[in-house]
Amino acid sequence: MTRLATLYIIAALLCAAPLTASGAESAPIPVRLQRTADGYQLLRGGKPYFIRGVGGDGSLPLLAKSGGNSIRTWGAERLEAKLDEAHRLGLTVAVGIWLGHERHGFDYNNADQVAAQIEQVRQTVERYRNHPAVLIWGLGNEMEGYERGDNAAIWSAVNHLATLVKQLDPNHPTMTVIAEIGGDRVKNIHRLCPSIDIIGINSYGGVASLPKRYAEAGGAKPYLITEFGPPGVWESAKNAWGVAPELTSTQKASVYRKAYQKAVASQSGKCLGSYAFLWGHKQEATATWFGMLLADGSKLAAVDTMAELWSGKPPANRCPAIDKLAWEGPDQVEPRATVRASLQASDPEGDRLKVRWILSAEAEALGTGGDAEPAPEAFADAITAADHEHAEVTLPDRPGGYRLFAYVDDGHGGAAVGSLPVLVKGERVARPARQAKLPLVIYDESDREQPPFVPTGWMGDTKQIALSPDCTTQPHGGRTCLRAEFQAAGGWGGVVWQHPGNNWGDQPGGWNLGGAQRLSFWARGEHGDEVVSFQFGLLGADKRYHDSGKGELPKVRLTTEWQQFAIDVSGCDLSRILTGFAWVVAGQGKPVVFYLDDVRYD
Repeated sequence: MTRLATLYIIAALLCAAPLTASGAESAPIPVRLQRTADGYQLLRGGKPYFIRGVGGDGSLPLLAKSGGNSIRTWGAERLEAKLDEAHRLGLTVAVGIWLGHERHGFDYNNADQVAAQIEQVRQTVERYRNHPAVLIWGLGNEMEGYERGDNAAIWSAVNHLATLVKQLDPNHPTMTVIAEIGGDRVKNIHRLCPSIDIIGINSYGGVASLPKRYAEAGGAKPYLITEFGPPGVWESAKNAWGVAPELTSTQKASVYRKAYQKAVASQSGKCLGSYAFLWGHKQEATATWFGMLLADGSKLAAVDTMAELWSGKPPANRCPAIDKLAWEGPDQVEPRATVRASLQASDPEGDRLKVRWILSAEAEALGTGGDAEPAPEAFADAITAADHEHAEVTLPDRPGGYRLFAYVDDGHGGAAVGSLPVLVKGERVARPARQAKLPLVIYDESDREQPPFVPTGWMGDTKQIALSPDCTTQPHGGRTCLRAEFQAAGGWGGVVWQHPGNNWGDQPGGWNLGGAQRLSFWARGEHGDEVVSFQFGLLGADKRYHDSGKGELPKVRLTTEWQQFAIDVSGCDLSRILTGFAWVVAGQGKPVVFYLDDVRYD
């Protein structure tokens, strides 16, 4: 899920200089596993350490105040600042090192890709191993996919990396994180990954039964619940028109409580603690499905619940509660219909509450495994009347799904939120693509959690393709560039930047790039004379969702010097572009290596 799943969130380039914490020489605090009478426990600095953690980028001072003691990351980007802040607050970090996913084009049988990944892990561990906030090295997140988890090449690579990490840093345990425990995941980690100390398990709807199921699957290694929270949209019941109603933040708090009590607090021996999801906010199915915080930093009831479970007592000022949120009439209506919703909210301390209502389109382009999703369009003028208990909404005339959100604020940093889906009846058509803000950057070295297009469309002989987005070999600008390689002497291969990821025209998405005049990029060859074709708009009208325009620079001959190229898009219909950039190489009798930088629509 979370998590930030594309090649763009591979660990950023890290030098091997010794790390300092808060300007002082750092020294590691040793962490090790100790066997006990009924299983295992973590020892940090020789003292028992049970993990009371969260995953996400929300406020660390709030976490420390709430009784938490650890955070989990999915990758190593901006890691130094996180480690330093965590150390100042007495928190630890389970350092995630992102490993490639096959659905993003990573091939665990490709020696060059695997070697590059080994080097990224080496650099990360060497740079941060002595930081006192480091707790665990987390190798990968759900990189085994969502089927049986039986690709031995993946598990062999994970074990090789774990062995390397142990050689580089004997002071911290190793962990790999899997998507639930179905298929052969547990069996394969136990038999193929002896250098993995801890199994991290992401579990949502089935988390309460996880300890029992883990034992039945033969689980002997200690484990952490590395993600838990409300049931995911993929495992939630759907309404009459196929969308999942969302629990209110008040209802979600009860889910967190039950999950922690059943799967963590009552499990001594094998369970070493947990990381609740998500300490922050993100668009995944809705703007509020998984967040324990709102975009403005306000806490929701799940924070209060975890604080009570961690510390044994509730916070002094608790979040407001949504006691009821419902439509007063049908939830399937005609275009331009006016509907009415009612809200009953309360506050434990009797704080005066403010209520804000927002109507947005229902999300159509759902990501996979936490991949980035575009935020649906909001309709500010749809709320025609509102107060603390009611909202009247005039729905748009376009058929399709919409969702009304009620945000409740207590004025003391606490909030509640709920949502109601509604369907405008009629034949559904694709909504207009969102207008992009220009210039729209497709690739540069900036750290973007939600890139507009992602390089998930691998074509042709994909096993011969390698893509390294953080190459430091003579970049055009800044510290890094993108290295692309087609390793075969014959055949062809290429990569398409898509929105959303893995979209070959079977799902909505894309951007309105109206106003753009050119698609520009810088390129150079490894040896000179490499021939590469560049294009955009690959999805034709035969696809359910297709690009509105296209353009191409065929058979560009590169030199060893950086050159800027551009495709004139001023005459194109750019109202919906789902494939924003692509390169294609035909076999040239030898491997082809070239570099790209600063790819953008201007």
